[in-house]
Amino acid sequence: MADTKAKKPVVEAGKKLPSVPETFLRRRKQRDANRARKLQTQAKLRAKKILRKKVIFKRAELYQWEYTKRQRDENRLKRKVSARGDYYVPSEAPLAFVIRIRGINKVAPKVRKVLQLFRLRQINNGVFVKLNKATVNMLRICEPYVAWGYPNLKSVRELIYKRGYAKIKNQRIPITSNELIEKTLKSKDIICVEDLVHEIFTVGKNFKYASNFLWPFKLNTPTGGWRRKNNHYVDGGDFGNREGKINNLLRRMV
Repeated sequence: MADTKAKKPVVEAGKKLPSVPETFLRRRKQRDANRARKLQTQAKLRAKKILRKKVIFKRAELYQWEYTKRQRDENRLKRKVSARGDYYVPSEAPLAFVIRIRGINKVAPKVRKVLQLFRLRQINNGVFVKLNKATVNMLRICEPYVAWGYPNLKSVRELIYKRGYAKIKNQRIPITSNELIEKTLKSKDIICVEDLVHEIFTVGKNFKYASNFLWPFKLNTPTGGWRRKNNHYVDGGDFGNREGKINNLLRRMV
């Protein structure tokens, strides 16, 4: 019976194997070069990310030490003054958080303009404001329409982490990563959320850029509702300066 299996072709002596097309070799070489370049880029990005994490951690550690030192110094001064039988008067707060509590009905043009300058265009909108002579006078003009006070570190951190949105190209973008902050504020040496918190809380030299980077906070109506919006806070109402009591209000609105 004849063998039906196909036999392998035998290359005769003196004949060359079929050559590989030049285009195939060129494509394979280009593919290998692209793969090597991609791996090299990924390795650089990985190393850069690790280095950035270390820098962010060191900065956060330094900021925490600074906050602790400031609190200890204040407590030490309070004890020292109390031991002498005197009263301790803290320095004027450089930072305020302003919340709009009333709508647009029967708003005077001057008051409306001040609210626009503060970027308070809706009820329960809030912004950080650097306190100086000009801003204090503006707050007095629009005081019946806003509640404001002096936020502490916990309030600033909670607002930015829980309710913070970035304003990028006039769009409201959620702050989901530090890269988003670094792309916009790297020239101001702000590369992470902790840098943003520190710049806002300490009212640093780049406070204006950090504050404008944040979209006005959209807060909830406080748990339990408002008391009387038409009365000043000292008269049992809601509007006006609450000083440190603003932190209790923010807990109910965040």
